[in-house]
Amino acid sequence: MQKKIRNAQMQKIPYMLVLGDKEAENGAVAVRRRSGGDLGTLSIADLAERLKAEVVTRSDLA
Repeated sequence: MQKKIRNAQMQKIPYMLVLGDKEAENGAVAVRRRSGGDLGTLSIADLAERLKAEVVTRSDLA
């Protein structure tokens, strides 16, 4: 898993979604930002709202 995260950072992928057994059971995803920020576990609806707001404002949400 570490290698996949490192490769995604090197490819400059803005968000990485990590989905394991726990997240699948809860209907959530673990979210990491390329800039090194771990946003923790978010529900899919919360993640969609966050990304939608970021697209509308075209800015980073820290």
